[in-house]
Amino acid sequence: MSLYHLNYLDQLEAESIYILREVAGQFERPALLFSGGKDSIVLAHLAAKAFPHGKIPFTFVHVDTGHNFQEVLDFRDHLAAEMNVDLVVRKVEDTIHKRKLTEPKGKFPSRNWLQTFTLLDAIEEFEFDACIGGARRDEEKARAKERIFSVRDEFGQWDPKLQRPELWNIFNGKIHKGENVRVFPISNWTELDVWNYIRREHIDLPSIYFSHEREVVDLNGHWIANSEFAVLEENDRVITKRIRYRTVGDMTCTAAVESDAVTIDKVIEEITATRISERGETRIDDRVTEAAMEDRKKGGYF
Repeated sequence: MSLYHLNYLDQLEAESIYILREVAGQFERPALLFSGGKDSIVLAHLAAKAFPHGKIPFTFVHVDTGHNFQEVLDFRDHLAAEMNVDLVVRKVEDTIHKRKLTEPKGKFPSRNWLQTFTLLDAIEEFEFDACIGGARRDEEKARAKERIFSVRDEFGQWDPKLQRPELWNIFNGKIHKGENVRVFPISNWTELDVWNYIRREHIDLPSIYFSHEREVVDLNGHWIANSEFAVLEENDRVITKRIRYRTVGDMTCTAAVESDAVTIDKVIEEITATRISERGETRIDDRVTEAAMEDRKKGGYF
């Protein structure tokens, strides 16, 4: 069937599967960055569709900050076992001790900035030449600058001014020794596309993506989970709210949104009505500076 006769979800799926097969064909040691979040779960589903007759040819890698939601970690382990993939977990805490890094301070001490060191160490340890990620261009303006095949130099750094052309969906994976490529197969998807695809494909997700009750603390108008990692002050008030998460990351910097959406259809209704991107509404670490995400990407963040 011609691509022009497919609906838009079929077209997005076909493009992503094509990209995943290009990765398998062009690289020797590819990895799929897998956090147990919705975008990486969709990537895992697409990888299974891309290679239906054998084992998925990517090592799954999770950089664990130590501040992750337990529901997501449990889902990560369950899905990896169900899919029979090789899962490598590397912990930021180990990197802090190994490299003698400074542990973040503050009320909600996020380790997100330190993930870069752990990821680069894992790339060097396993000699990965390609790392597949679930980033999308609609999430954040720095990510909109990325190509689908995005080259990192031998130090793991990204230069937004040195992007390769990708005319006619031709992806150039040629790299020098020590370099690696970050690949974004769902770069052309939106948050709404992801959720519509999840609904169509009946993909299971961690429960925190749907409305539930949780103890939260107000941080400048954002609801952050009350957890063992929070260093609360005397005037901080812990309250219980019905919330859900649009995106999943370090629980010390990922804000929840108030929601009664307990089904995929209700979540899609909420997303359709909002005019704020998921990271714009919920990722506190992106607000540190105007160019916070771009600075991290230049240093090696995915």
